[in-house]
Order: sequence, then structure tokens, then C-alpha cells
Amino acid sequence: MRVYRTALAVSLCAFSSLAFAADAKITFHKNVEPILQARCQGCNRPGEAAPMSLLTYSDARPWAKSIKQAVLIRKMPPWSADGSVGHFRNDRRLSQSEIDTLAGWVDDGAPEGNPKDAPAALQFSEGWAIGKPDMVLEMPTAYDVPAQGTVDYQWILIPAFKEDKWIQAFEVRPGNRAIVHHVAAFWRRAGSPWMADAKPGIPTPKPSAVSENGSADGIIAEYVPGIPPLVLPKGYAMRLPAGADIMLQVHYTPNGTATTDRSSVGFIFAPEKPEYQVITYGMAAPALKIPPFEANYEAKASATFGIDVRLLGINPHMHLRGKSSEITITYPDGRNEPLLRVPKYDFNWQITYEPEGDIRLPAGARLDAVSYFDNSRNNPFNPDPSKEVHWGDQTSDEMMAVFMHLAFPSNIDARRLYQRPSYPPKAPAE
Repeated sequence: MRVYRTALAVSLCAFSSLAFAADAKITFHKNVEPILQARCQGCNRPGEAAPMSLLTYSDARPWAKSIKQAVLIRKMPPWSADGSVGHFRNDRRLSQSEIDTLAGWVDDGAPEGNPKDAPAALQFSEGWAIGKPDMVLEMPTAYDVPAQGTVDYQWILIPAFKEDKWIQAFEVRPGNRAIVHHVAAFWRRAGSPWMADAKPGIPTPKPSAVSENGSADGIIAEYVPGIPPLVLPKGYAMRLPAGADIMLQVHYTPNGTATTDRSSVGFIFAPEKPEYQVITYGMAAPALKIPPFEANYEAKASATFGIDVRLLGINPHMHLRGKSSEITITYPDGRNEPLLRVPKYDFNWQITYEPEGDIRLPAGARLDAVSYFDNSRNNPFNPDPSKEVHWGDQTSDEMMAVFMHLAFPSNIDARRLYQRPSYPPKAPAE
């Protein structure tokens, strides 16, 4: 009897150990789904930038091995900034614990687990990530995109505003993501000579936002894969003066099938004049001349601010030859510090990096940007390494620019931002 009881106890212990091991197995609903909700589902859902949905187990299971590979090499979620420089509130990087969980789930056979363990499903706004817009402006007619060839940028005038408006949130919704590379929304003041011949709703090919008849008065926001809609903090908004209208710059990339597009933009307006005005500010190096087969071409740009500003977001922009970028702050007293370093630029995921905390740049502060381009055969994305490359709109051309969202008190004239302040000369060192 004693032997029987001992054997039974051993069996029960073994069974308990097996049951514990079974309970400890990583499952989709209990362990993986919360990570996907927090890190992935914003893009990985129908109608968004990612090519597959990860909303449900049946969505994610066929991609299990790809998920493991992507997170182990830190390809996904996309985040190109060097983690040792600066802190950003929209940092998408997975923790090591999250990576281990996702990889372990795949190693365990990617089990579903108990649906009762699933967190509540996230609720996404139908069609609009910013929520229900106060105003939606849509291309009046669809644009026909050919199956092949190069399509010049199309500019589409949408008359809009009869009174001053303050934009709290703004979103571009591509009508056909398969062929819309980007949509940028520029604005122009009443009576502007820039594109004065444009007719509402009729696509007009133009080479640039700057022409012999002037230029846009500013850019509100844009759609590019990887950039979420513009949502400003409470008390911050972009101003559109009465009489202003919108010019959509649409870049189409034919994909082998003739199709159409009818994109739209949505606005949420601030209920009253905000404490801070926000503008999109850009600095660029337009005189690009990248030699054939050059693997490390350098381009620089800088900007000095005439007033105190708060930096809300910063986005380095290049095309397929873009290799890396670094932005540094130099303060009026001569101190300098790195702001952002992107060691491996990814054209397919152009991220606006949003600094954590309150980044204040005093009048006289200067931002310096240096970017590098790889026009060699070793760049697998290079359209033609034998070509000398210049600034241009098409993806096969290049750009070197840095776009920023800057905020300052709304009672200050925005033109002062562009005036370099003067400082008394420093006394010579003794």
C-alpha cells in the first residue's frame, strides 16, 4: 500500500508539472494579442499602410514565421532612429521581453489559446483615424492612373475656407493606396499668384511647390507610408486664414494595372483660437549633384530660428538613395547636442519623430542636418547607379529635406520665425 501511495504521488506530481507547462505555453490571446494591439494594429488592419491585417488570430497565424523574423531583426515595427540619441514619445520599438514573447509563441507552434483570455478588441474609427472630421474635402472627380510610365505630380485645387480656421487634426485618406505614393496638402492665401490658373477639381501637372509665380504659403500635412495623421495637443493648432484654399499634391506610381484614385482630406477644428500656433517648417539642400556610383554622398542643410519655438516633430526626407541622416542643435551660447540620428533611412517608412517632453529651442538656436546617399550598385533600391542624380519630384530623383512641426504663441507674427536675431558680439577672450 505504501509503495502504491508513493507511486500515485509521483504520478500526480508529474501530471501537475505537465499541466503547469501547458498553462505556461505562450498563446495568442493571452500573450501575443496585447502586444499586437499596442504596437502593430494601428497599421496592420484593413485599409491601412501595412500589407496584412493582424487584428485576429486567423489574420496573424499565417504570418507567424514572418512575424518572428521581422521582430528578431527589429525590422518591425518600423523605427529607424538610433535609440541612444534623444527620446521620442512615439517610439515604436519592442522591448526585449516583447520580442521574446512573439518569438516564443512561434517556437511553440503559434497556438491560439483560450479566446476568453483575449483583451477587448480595439475600436478604430471607421475610415478616419482622427475620428469623425468636422469637414471632409474630396477630389471632385476620380483621376485615371495608367498601367505604366511616369505620372507627373498632380495638383488639385479644393476651394475651402471663407473664415479663419484653426486645425487641430488633419488626415489624408488615399482613395487607392496601391498607386498613391503620397498626398501633400498645401495652402495658399487669397489672391496668391501661385498656380493662379488652377481650376477647382481639375488636376494640373506642375513641377514644384515653388514656381516662377511664387510658391505655396505652407504645407499642412501629408500622407506618406509610415506617417500617422496630424493630431496636435490641446491648445495647439494650425491657422488657415479666411480666403485660403487647399492645393493637393498627389504622387501616383503606376503598378502595371490601369486604375483610378479619388483621395480626400479630413479636418478637425479647434473650438477657439489656441494658445500656440503650429507651422510646418522645412530646411533643405536643393543643389544636389550625386555622382554616378557614389556610395557616400554628403548633403547639408541648416535653419536658425528668429523666435523661441517648441519642437513637436521632426522628419528627415530622402528618396531611394537615402542612406542616413543626423540632426544637431546648436544653442546661442555655442553648446550643441544631437537631436536625432537615423543610421539606416527607410524610404518605405518615413517617420515623424516626436520628442518626448518639452523641447524648447530659443531664438538664435540653429539646427544642422547632414544626410548621406548611396548611389552605388550595392544599394538594392537604386534605380540607376550610373546616373548623376539631382533634386527632383520623382522617386528616381532625390531630395534632401527635414520637415518640422514648430509651435509658438499664437499672438506672435509667424514671419518673425524666419528673421535671424542679432546678438551683441562676445568680448574677446583675454
